[in-house]
Amino acid sequence: MDRRKFLATTGLLAASGAAAPLLGSCRAGDPYLDGASVAVKDAYRCDLLVVGGGPAGVCAAISAARLGAKVLLVDSGNCLGGMGTKGLVGPFMTCYDAKGETQIIRGLFEEVVDRLIAVGGALHPKDIRQGTEFTAWISEGHDHVTPFDPELLKVVYDHMCREAGVKVLYNSLFARPIMKGRSIRGAVLLTPGGFEAAEAKLVVDATGDGTVAFRAGAPCVFGDPEAGRVQPSSLFFRMNNIDTDRLIAEVVPHLPEFRRVNGVSYRCLHWRVAEAEAAGEWDLARKSVNIWRSVEKDQWVANCTRIHGVDATDAESLSSAEEEGRRQVQELMHFFHKYVPGCEKATLMGTGSVMGIRESRHVHGDFILPVQDLIDGVIYDDRILLSANSIDVHGAMGGPAGGLYMPITKDFYSVPYRALLPKDVDGLLLAGRCISADSAAAGAIRVMPPAMAIGQAAGTAAALALQKGIDPKQLDYSDLRPALLEGGACLDRQ
Repeated sequence: MDRRKFLATTGLLAASGAAAPLLGSCRAGDPYLDGASVAVKDAYRCDLLVVGGGPAGVCAAISAARLGAKVLLVDSGNCLGGMGTKGLVGPFMTCYDAKGETQIIRGLFEEVVDRLIAVGGALHPKDIRQGTEFTAWISEGHDHVTPFDPELLKVVYDHMCREAGVKVLYNSLFARPIMKGRSIRGAVLLTPGGFEAAEAKLVVDATGDGTVAFRAGAPCVFGDPEAGRVQPSSLFFRMNNIDTDRLIAEVVPHLPEFRRVNGVSYRCLHWRVAEAEAAGEWDLARKSVNIWRSVEKDQWVANCTRIHGVDATDAESLSSAEEEGRRQVQELMHFFHKYVPGCEKATLMGTGSVMGIRESRHVHGDFILPVQDLIDGVIYDDRILLSANSIDVHGAMGGPAGGLYMPITKDFYSVPYRALLPKDVDGLLLAGRCISADSAAAGAIRVMPPAMAIGQAAGTAAALALQKGIDPKQLDYSDLRPALLEGGACLDRQ
Protein backbone atom coordinates (compact mmCIF):
# COMPACT_ATOMS: atom_id res chain seq x y z
CA MET A 1 0.00 0.00 0.00
CA ASP A 2 1.53 3.36 -0.97
CA ARG A 3 1.45 6.33 1.39
CA ARG A 4 -1.34 8.29 -0.30
CA LYS A 5 -3.56 5.22 -0.51
CA PHE A 6 -2.80 4.44 3.14
CA LEU A 7 -3.66 7.97 4.22
CA ALA A 8 -6.81 8.07 2.15
CA THR A 9 -7.94 4.72 3.53
CA THR A 10 -7.46 5.81 7.11
CA GLY A 11 -9.03 9.23 6.65
CA LEU A 12 -5.80 11.17 7.17
CA LEU A 13 -6.46 13.17 4.02
CA ALA A 14 -9.86 14.36 5.18
CA ALA A 15 -10.43 18.09 5.33
CA SER A 16 -10.88 19.89 8.61
CA GLY A 17 -12.20 23.30 9.51
CA ALA A 18 -9.46 23.65 12.14
CA ALA A 19 -6.71 23.92 9.51
CA ALA A 20 -6.29 27.68 9.50
CA PRO A 21 -5.62 28.30 13.20
CA LEU A 22 -3.41 25.25 13.53
CA LEU A 23 -1.14 26.13 10.63
CA GLY A 24 -0.80 29.68 11.95
CA SER A 25 1.72 28.46 14.50
CA CYS A 26 4.33 27.88 11.79
CA ARG A 27 3.98 31.22 10.06
CA ALA A 28 7.04 32.91 8.62
CA GLY A 29 8.64 35.95 10.27
CA ASP A 30 8.70 34.76 13.85
CA PRO A 31 9.48 37.78 16.06
CA TYR A 32 12.21 35.87 17.85
CA LEU A 33 14.24 36.04 14.65
CA ASP A 34 14.20 39.83 14.67
CA GLY A 35 16.62 40.26 17.58
CA ALA A 36 14.69 42.25 20.15
CA SER A 37 16.91 44.53 22.25
CA VAL A 38 17.05 43.22 25.83
CA ALA A 39 19.71 43.13 28.53
CA VAL A 40 21.29 39.66 28.43
CA LYS A 41 23.82 38.40 30.97
CA ASP A 42 26.71 36.34 29.61
CA ALA A 43 26.18 33.37 31.93
CA TYR A 44 27.10 29.97 30.49
CA ARG A 45 29.53 28.38 28.06
CA CYS A 46 29.40 24.72 27.06
CA ASP A 47 30.17 22.33 24.25
CA LEU A 48 26.60 21.13 23.90
CA LEU A 49 23.38 22.83 24.93
CA VAL A 50 20.38 20.52 25.22
CA VAL A 51 17.06 22.36 25.38
CA GLY A 52 14.34 20.24 26.98
CA GLY A 53 14.77 17.68 29.75
CA GLY A 54 12.23 15.11 28.62
CA PRO A 55 13.12 11.49 27.76
CA ALA A 56 14.95 12.48 24.56
CA GLY A 57 16.77 15.44 26.08
CA VAL A 58 17.98 13.53 29.14
CA CYS A 59 19.39 10.74 27.00
CA ALA A 60 21.02 13.22 24.61
CA ALA A 61 22.71 15.00 27.50
CA ILE A 62 23.92 11.84 29.25
CA SER A 63 25.25 10.18 26.11
CA ALA A 64 27.18 13.30 25.05
CA ALA A 65 28.61 13.88 28.53
CA ARG A 66 29.77 10.27 28.80
CA LEU A 67 31.75 10.83 25.61
CA GLY A 68 33.52 13.82 27.09
CA ALA A 69 31.37 16.79 26.07
CA LYS A 70 30.69 19.64 28.47
CA VAL A 71 26.88 19.60 28.52
CA LEU A 72 24.30 22.09 29.76
CA LEU A 73 20.76 20.69 29.95
CA VAL A 74 17.99 23.26 30.44
CA ASP A 75 14.35 22.63 31.24
CA SER A 76 11.39 24.88 31.88
CA GLY A 77 10.19 22.81 34.84
CA ASN A 78 11.60 21.63 38.16
CA CYS A 79 12.51 18.04 37.26
CA LEU A 80 13.72 15.91 34.39
CA GLY A 81 11.60 13.37 32.56
CA GLY A 82 9.05 15.46 30.69
CA MET A 83 5.98 13.42 29.86
CA GLY A 84 7.13 10.51 32.02
CA THR A 85 7.34 12.62 35.18
CA LYS A 86 5.69 16.02 34.81
CA GLY A 87 3.09 14.60 32.43
CA LEU A 88 2.46 11.37 34.42
CA VAL A 89 2.40 9.47 31.11
CA GLY A 90 2.87 5.76 31.63
CA PRO A 91 3.77 3.02 31.11
CA PHE A 92 6.76 3.08 28.77
CA MET A 93 5.41 1.56 25.59
CA THR A 94 6.95 -1.51 24.02
CA CYS A 95 10.68 -1.87 23.53
CA TYR A 96 10.33 -5.27 21.80
CA ASP A 97 9.97 -6.38 18.20
CA ALA A 98 6.50 -6.89 16.74
CA LYS A 99 6.53 -10.60 17.62
CA GLY A 100 7.26 -9.85 21.26
CA GLU A 101 10.36 -12.02 21.14
CA THR A 102 13.36 -9.68 21.29
CA GLN A 103 14.04 -6.41 23.08
CA ILE A 104 15.22 -4.02 20.38
CA ILE A 105 15.32 -0.67 22.22
CA ARG A 106 18.15 -0.94 24.67
CA GLY A 107 21.03 1.41 25.50
CA LEU A 108 20.14 4.20 27.90
CA PHE A 109 16.49 3.20 27.92
CA GLU A 110 17.42 -0.22 29.28
CA GLU A 111 19.76 1.33 31.82
CA VAL A 112 17.01 3.63 33.08
CA VAL A 113 14.63 0.67 33.45
CA ASP A 114 17.23 -1.44 35.25
CA ARG A 115 17.99 1.39 37.68
CA LEU A 116 14.28 1.87 38.36
CA ILE A 117 13.84 -1.84 39.05
CA ALA A 118 16.78 -1.74 41.49
CA VAL A 119 14.93 0.82 43.64
CA GLY A 120 11.49 -0.77 43.28
CA GLY A 121 10.33 1.77 40.71
CA ALA A 122 9.52 -0.41 37.68
CA LEU A 123 8.56 -3.88 36.48
CA HIS A 124 10.72 -5.37 33.75
CA PRO A 125 9.09 -5.39 30.30
CA LYS A 126 10.03 -9.04 29.76
CA ASP A 127 7.49 -9.94 32.45
CA ILE A 128 4.65 -7.72 31.17
CA ARG A 129 2.59 -9.38 28.47
CA GLN A 130 -0.18 -8.06 26.27
CA GLY A 131 -3.85 -8.29 27.19
CA THR A 132 -3.29 -7.86 30.93
CA GLU A 133 -4.17 -5.15 33.42
CA PHE A 134 -0.66 -3.70 32.92
CA THR A 135 -1.53 -2.97 29.26
CA ALA A 136 -5.08 -1.72 29.87
CA TRP A 137 -6.06 -5.19 28.59
CA ILE A 138 -4.99 -4.14 25.08
CA SER A 139 -3.20 -6.75 23.01
CA GLU A 140 -2.21 -5.32 19.64
CA GLY A 141 1.05 -3.40 19.89
CA HIS A 142 1.15 -3.54 23.68
CA ASP A 143 3.32 -6.54 24.45
CA HIS A 144 6.16 -5.88 26.92
CA VAL A 145 5.34 -2.40 28.19
CA THR A 146 7.11 -1.10 31.31
CA PRO A 147 5.13 0.12 34.34
CA PHE A 148 7.15 2.65 36.35
CA ASP A 149 6.91 5.09 39.25
CA PRO A 150 7.28 8.71 38.01
CA GLU A 151 8.66 10.00 41.33
CA LEU A 152 11.47 7.46 41.34
CA LEU A 153 12.10 8.16 37.66
CA LYS A 154 12.91 11.78 38.57
CA VAL A 155 15.53 10.56 41.02
CA VAL A 156 17.05 8.08 38.55
CA TYR A 157 17.44 10.83 35.95
CA ASP A 158 19.02 13.12 38.56
CA HIS A 159 21.56 10.48 39.49
CA MET A 160 22.45 9.58 35.91
CA CYS A 161 22.98 13.20 34.90
CA ARG A 162 25.05 13.93 37.99
CA GLU A 163 27.21 10.84 37.39
CA ALA A 164 27.80 11.82 33.76
CA GLY A 165 28.74 15.39 34.69
CA VAL A 166 25.76 17.06 33.03
CA LYS A 167 24.99 20.54 34.36
CA VAL A 168 21.21 20.82 34.72
CA LEU A 169 19.44 24.18 34.80
CA TYR A 170 15.79 24.08 35.87
CA ASN A 171 13.11 26.77 35.65
CA SER A 172 14.73 28.14 32.50
CA LEU A 173 12.80 29.00 29.36
CA PHE A 174 14.31 29.06 25.90
CA ALA A 175 13.75 32.58 24.54
CA ARG A 176 15.68 32.76 21.28
CA PRO A 177 18.68 31.22 19.54
CA ILE A 178 22.08 32.85 19.33
CA MET A 179 22.89 32.74 15.62
CA LYS A 180 26.03 33.28 13.55
CA GLY A 181 24.78 33.28 10.00
CA ARG A 182 22.85 30.03 9.60
CA SER A 183 24.70 28.37 12.48
CA ILE A 184 23.24 28.23 15.98
CA ARG A 185 25.71 29.06 18.71
CA GLY A 186 23.63 28.79 21.84
CA ALA A 187 20.51 30.38 23.25
CA VAL A 188 19.14 33.22 25.31
CA LEU A 189 17.32 31.80 28.32
CA LEU A 190 14.76 33.42 30.58
CA THR A 191 15.74 32.30 34.07
CA PRO A 192 14.66 33.51 37.53
CA GLY A 193 17.64 35.90 37.26
CA GLY A 194 16.51 37.44 33.98
CA PHE A 195 17.74 36.91 30.43
CA GLU A 196 20.94 34.88 30.37
CA ALA A 197 23.03 33.70 27.43
CA ALA A 198 24.24 30.12 27.10
CA GLU A 199 26.91 29.92 24.41
CA ALA A 200 27.46 26.50 22.85
CA LYS A 201 29.27 24.90 19.98
CA LEU A 202 26.27 22.66 19.19
CA VAL A 203 22.63 22.51 20.27
CA VAL A 204 20.09 19.69 20.59
CA ASP A 205 16.42 20.65 20.25
CA ALA A 206 14.54 18.30 22.58
CA THR A 207 11.65 20.67 23.25
CA GLY A 208 9.06 18.36 21.69
CA ASP A 209 7.57 21.33 19.86
CA GLY A 210 10.67 22.03 17.75
CA THR A 211 10.87 25.49 19.32
CA VAL A 212 14.62 25.94 18.95
CA ALA A 213 14.67 24.81 15.33
CA PHE A 214 11.65 26.94 14.44
CA ARG A 215 13.06 30.11 15.98
CA ALA A 216 16.43 29.43 14.36
CA GLY A 217 14.74 29.42 10.94
CA ALA A 218 14.32 25.73 10.14
CA PRO A 219 11.23 24.85 8.08
CA CYS A 220 8.42 23.06 9.85
CA VAL A 221 4.77 22.10 9.59
CA PHE A 222 2.17 21.93 12.31
CA GLY A 223 0.29 18.70 12.84
CA ASP A 224 -0.84 17.08 9.62
CA PRO A 225 -1.00 19.85 7.00
CA GLU A 226 -2.76 17.59 4.48
CA ALA A 227 -5.61 16.84 6.87
CA GLY A 228 -5.44 20.21 8.59
CA ARG A 229 -5.47 18.89 12.12
CA VAL A 230 -3.33 17.94 15.08
CA GLN A 231 -3.70 14.94 17.34
CA PRO A 232 -5.79 15.62 20.46
CA SER A 233 -4.06 16.11 23.78
CA SER A 234 -4.67 14.35 27.09
CA LEU A 235 -4.15 15.18 30.73
CA PHE A 236 -2.95 12.00 32.44
CA PHE A 237 -3.71 11.26 36.07
CA ARG A 238 -2.91 8.62 38.65
CA MET A 239 -5.23 6.95 41.16
CA ASN A 240 -4.63 4.74 44.18
CA ASN A 241 -6.71 3.02 46.88
CA ILE A 242 -8.26 0.85 44.18
CA ASP A 243 -9.39 -2.71 44.90
CA THR A 244 -7.49 -4.15 41.97
CA ASP A 245 -8.84 -7.69 42.33
CA ARG A 246 -12.43 -6.46 42.06
CA LEU A 247 -11.60 -4.21 39.11
CA ILE A 248 -9.93 -7.08 37.26
CA ALA A 249 -12.92 -9.33 38.00
CA GLU A 250 -15.18 -6.68 36.48
CA VAL A 251 -13.18 -6.34 33.24
CA VAL A 252 -12.00 -9.86 32.38
CA PRO A 253 -15.43 -11.38 31.54
CA HIS A 254 -15.95 -8.57 29.00
CA LEU A 255 -12.65 -9.06 27.12
CA PRO A 256 -14.37 -10.89 24.20
CA GLU A 257 -16.44 -7.72 23.66
CA PHE A 258 -13.39 -5.48 23.05
CA ARG A 259 -13.54 -4.06 19.52
CA ARG A 260 -12.89 -1.10 17.24
CA VAL A 261 -15.68 0.31 15.08
CA ASN A 262 -14.87 3.01 12.50
CA GLY A 263 -11.76 3.92 14.45
CA VAL A 264 -13.56 4.12 17.79
CA SER A 265 -12.33 1.83 20.57
CA TYR A 266 -14.81 -0.07 22.73
CA ARG A 267 -12.42 -1.54 25.24
CA CYS A 268 -11.97 -1.29 28.99
CA LEU A 269 -15.21 -0.48 30.84
CA HIS A 270 -17.08 0.50 27.66
CA TRP A 271 -20.18 -1.12 29.16
CA ARG A 272 -19.93 1.14 32.20
CA VAL A 273 -19.33 4.18 29.98
CA ALA A 274 -22.55 3.32 28.15
CA GLU A 275 -24.41 3.31 31.48
CA ALA A 276 -23.01 6.70 32.45
CA GLU A 277 -23.74 8.10 29.00
CA ALA A 278 -27.34 6.92 29.19
CA ALA A 279 -27.66 8.62 32.58
CA GLY A 280 -26.34 11.90 31.20
CA GLU A 281 -23.14 11.64 33.24
CA TRP A 282 -20.61 11.22 30.43
CA ASP A 283 -19.69 13.86 27.85
CA LEU A 284 -16.11 12.83 27.06
CA ALA A 285 -14.96 12.09 23.51
CA ARG A 286 -14.33 8.42 24.26
CA LYS A 287 -16.43 5.27 24.45
CA SER A 288 -14.12 3.46 26.87
CA VAL A 289 -11.27 4.26 29.25
CA ASN A 290 -7.59 3.37 29.20
CA ILE A 291 -6.36 2.54 32.69
CA TRP A 292 -3.05 0.82 33.33
CA ARG A 293 -2.03 -0.94 36.52
CA SER A 294 1.20 0.53 37.85
CA VAL A 295 4.01 -0.84 40.00
CA GLU A 296 2.08 -0.82 43.27
CA LYS A 297 -1.00 -3.04 43.15
CA ASP A 298 -3.52 -0.38 44.14
CA GLN A 299 -2.11 2.31 41.81
CA TRP A 300 -3.36 2.90 38.27
CA VAL A 301 -2.50 5.34 35.48
CA ALA A 302 -5.43 6.83 33.57
CA ASN A 303 -5.24 8.00 29.96
CA CYS A 304 -8.87 8.96 29.48
CA THR A 305 -9.16 12.68 28.87
CA ARG A 306 -9.21 14.03 25.33
CA ILE A 307 -8.97 17.67 24.25
CA HIS A 308 -9.13 18.43 20.53
CA GLY A 309 -7.53 21.22 18.53
CA VAL A 310 -4.85 22.14 21.08
CA ASP A 311 -2.02 24.31 19.78
CA ALA A 312 0.81 23.59 22.20
CA THR A 313 2.75 26.59 20.86
CA ASP A 314 -0.03 29.04 21.76
CA ALA A 315 -0.45 30.11 25.40
CA GLU A 316 -4.19 30.73 25.22
CA SER A 317 -4.91 27.42 23.50
CA LEU A 318 -2.76 25.51 25.95
CA SER A 319 -4.25 27.31 28.95
CA SER A 320 -7.79 26.42 27.89
CA ALA A 321 -6.72 22.82 27.38
CA GLU A 322 -5.22 22.59 30.87
CA GLU A 323 -8.49 23.78 32.42
CA GLU A 324 -10.58 21.45 30.27
CA GLY A 325 -8.30 18.54 31.16
CA ARG A 326 -8.82 19.11 34.86
CA ARG A 327 -12.59 19.35 34.35
CA GLN A 328 -12.58 16.03 32.53
CA VAL A 329 -10.52 14.42 35.31
CA GLN A 330 -13.16 15.43 37.84
CA GLU A 331 -15.88 13.92 35.66
CA LEU A 332 -13.85 10.74 35.34
CA MET A 333 -13.31 10.47 39.10
CA HIS A 334 -17.08 10.72 39.55
CA PHE A 335 -17.44 7.97 36.92
CA PHE A 336 -14.98 5.68 38.68
CA HIS A 337 -16.54 6.26 42.09
CA LYS A 338 -20.12 5.67 40.93
CA TYR A 339 -19.91 3.13 38.13
CA VAL A 340 -16.74 1.01 38.47
CA PRO A 341 -16.49 -1.86 40.98
CA GLY A 342 -13.31 -1.63 43.01
CA CYS A 343 -12.99 2.12 42.44
CA GLU A 344 -15.59 3.37 44.89
CA LYS A 345 -12.90 4.72 47.23
CA ALA A 346 -10.32 5.57 44.61
CA THR A 347 -8.14 8.57 45.44
CA LEU A 348 -6.83 11.03 42.88
CA MET A 349 -3.07 11.00 43.49
CA GLY A 350 -2.49 13.83 41.05
CA THR A 351 -2.85 15.12 37.51
CA GLY A 352 0.03 15.83 35.18
CA SER A 353 1.60 19.22 35.81
CA VAL A 354 1.82 19.56 32.03
CA MET A 355 -0.60 18.55 29.30
CA GLY A 356 0.18 15.37 27.38
CA ILE A 357 0.89 16.72 23.90
CA ARG A 358 0.94 14.12 21.14
CA GLU A 359 1.69 16.44 18.26
CA SER A 360 2.65 19.99 17.42
CA ARG A 361 5.46 21.06 15.07
CA HIS A 362 7.35 18.65 12.83
CA VAL A 363 10.70 20.13 11.84
CA HIS A 364 11.75 19.29 8.30
CA GLY A 365 15.14 18.18 7.10
CA ASP A 366 16.31 17.18 3.65
CA PHE A 367 14.82 13.77 4.50
CA ILE A 368 11.33 13.42 5.96
CA LEU A 369 10.60 9.98 7.46
CA PRO A 370 7.46 8.67 5.68
CA VAL A 371 4.91 6.43 7.36
CA GLN A 372 5.05 4.04 4.42
CA ASP A 373 8.63 3.14 5.35
CA LEU A 374 7.43 2.12 8.81
CA ILE A 375 4.68 0.00 7.29
CA ASP A 376 7.18 -1.63 4.93
CA GLY A 377 9.75 -2.19 7.68
CA VAL A 378 12.50 -0.29 5.84
CA ILE A 379 15.93 -0.67 7.44
CA TYR A 380 18.03 2.39 6.57
CA ASP A 381 21.76 2.27 6.04
CA ASP A 382 22.19 5.12 8.56
CA ARG A 383 19.78 3.75 11.18
CA ILE A 384 20.04 4.93 14.77
CA LEU A 385 17.42 2.62 16.28
CA LEU A 386 14.97 -0.17 15.58
CA SER A 387 11.40 0.04 16.83
CA ALA A 388 8.08 -1.76 16.49
CA ASN A 389 5.82 0.78 18.18
CA SER A 390 2.47 0.98 16.42
CA ILE A 391 1.27 3.82 14.24
CA ASP A 392 -1.05 5.58 16.66
CA VAL A 393 -2.75 8.73 15.35
CA HIS A 394 -5.53 9.90 17.66
CA GLY A 395 -8.36 11.73 15.93
CA ALA A 396 -7.35 10.49 12.49
CA MET A 397 -10.57 8.76 11.47
CA GLY A 398 -12.85 11.73 11.95
CA GLY A 399 -15.26 12.39 14.78
CA PRO A 400 -14.23 13.23 18.34
CA ALA A 401 -13.70 9.62 19.44
CA GLY A 402 -12.06 8.24 16.30
CA GLY A 403 -8.44 7.38 15.72
CA LEU A 404 -6.04 5.29 13.67
CA TYR A 405 -4.19 2.44 15.34
CA MET A 406 -2.07 0.22 13.09
CA PRO A 407 0.19 -2.39 14.70
CA ILE A 408 3.41 -3.13 12.86
CA THR A 409 3.28 -6.31 10.78
CA LYS A 410 7.00 -6.46 9.98
CA ASP A 411 9.39 -7.43 12.76
CA PHE A 412 10.45 -3.79 13.16
CA TYR A 413 11.31 -0.61 11.28
CA SER A 414 14.17 1.87 11.66
CA VAL A 415 14.78 5.59 12.06
CA PRO A 416 17.68 7.12 10.10
CA TYR A 417 20.22 9.63 11.37
CA ARG A 418 19.17 11.97 8.55
CA ALA A 419 15.84 12.57 10.31
CA LEU A 420 17.69 14.35 13.13
CA LEU A 421 19.18 17.03 10.85
CA PRO A 422 17.05 20.13 10.16
CA LYS A 423 17.23 22.08 6.93
CA ASP A 424 18.67 25.59 6.77
CA VAL A 425 20.27 25.54 10.24
CA ASP A 426 23.73 24.25 11.12
CA GLY A 427 25.00 23.20 14.53
CA LEU A 428 21.62 21.75 15.49
CA LEU A 429 20.30 18.23 16.09
CA LEU A 430 16.67 17.22 16.67
CA ALA A 431 15.60 14.72 19.34
CA GLY A 432 12.17 13.39 20.30
CA ARG A 433 8.83 13.86 18.60
CA CYS A 434 9.85 16.96 16.60
CA ILE A 435 12.25 15.08 14.29
CA SER A 436 11.85 15.22 10.52
CA ALA A 437 8.93 12.84 9.97
CA ASP A 438 5.46 13.06 8.52
CA SER A 439 2.52 13.24 10.89
CA ALA A 440 1.58 9.55 10.75
CA ALA A 441 5.19 8.36 11.14
CA ALA A 442 5.59 10.66 14.13
CA GLY A 443 2.52 8.96 15.59
CA ALA A 444 4.63 5.82 15.99
CA ILE A 445 7.95 7.19 17.23
CA ARG A 446 6.61 9.89 19.59
CA VAL A 447 6.36 7.48 22.54
CA MET A 448 9.08 7.35 25.18
CA PRO A 449 11.29 4.32 24.35
CA PRO A 450 12.03 5.40 20.74
CA ALA A 451 12.28 9.02 21.89
CA MET A 452 14.98 7.98 24.36
CA ALA A 453 16.85 6.05 21.67
CA ILE A 454 16.64 9.07 19.36
CA GLY A 455 17.98 11.26 22.16
CA GLN A 456 20.88 8.90 22.78
CA ALA A 457 21.74 8.99 19.08
CA ALA A 458 21.56 12.79 18.96
CA GLY A 459 23.84 13.16 21.97
CA THR A 460 26.29 10.59 20.64
CA ALA A 461 26.41 12.29 17.22
CA ALA A 462 26.91 15.69 18.86
CA ALA A 463 29.83 14.43 20.94
CA LEU A 464 31.51 12.85 17.92
CA ALA A 465 31.02 15.99 15.82
CA LEU A 466 32.55 18.05 18.62
CA GLN A 467 35.55 15.74 18.82
CA LYS A 468 36.11 16.08 15.07
CA GLY A 469 35.36 19.80 14.92
CA ILE A 470 32.67 19.32 12.28
CA ASP A 471 28.97 20.01 11.87
CA PRO A 472 26.63 17.10 12.66
CA LYS A 473 25.58 17.09 8.99
CA GLN A 474 29.18 16.20 8.09
CA LEU A 475 29.42 13.27 10.50
CA ASP A 476 30.08 9.96 8.76
CA TYR A 477 27.76 7.15 9.79
CA SER A 478 30.75 4.79 9.89
CA ASP A 479 31.85 6.77 12.96
CA LEU A 480 28.39 7.02 14.53
CA ARG A 481 27.40 3.36 14.25
CA PRO A 482 30.18 1.85 16.41
CA ALA A 483 29.66 4.53 19.05
CA LEU A 484 25.94 3.72 19.23
CA LEU A 485 26.67 0.01 19.50
CA GLU A 486 29.20 0.71 22.26
CA GLY A 487 26.44 2.59 24.04
CA GLY A 488 24.20 -0.47 23.93
CA ALA A 489 21.98 0.43 20.98
CA CYS A 490 20.40 -2.41 18.99
CA LEU A 491 20.82 -1.76 15.26
CA ASP A 492 20.54 -5.23 13.75
CA ARG A 493 18.42 -8.34 14.09
CA GLN A 494 19.63 -10.26 17.14
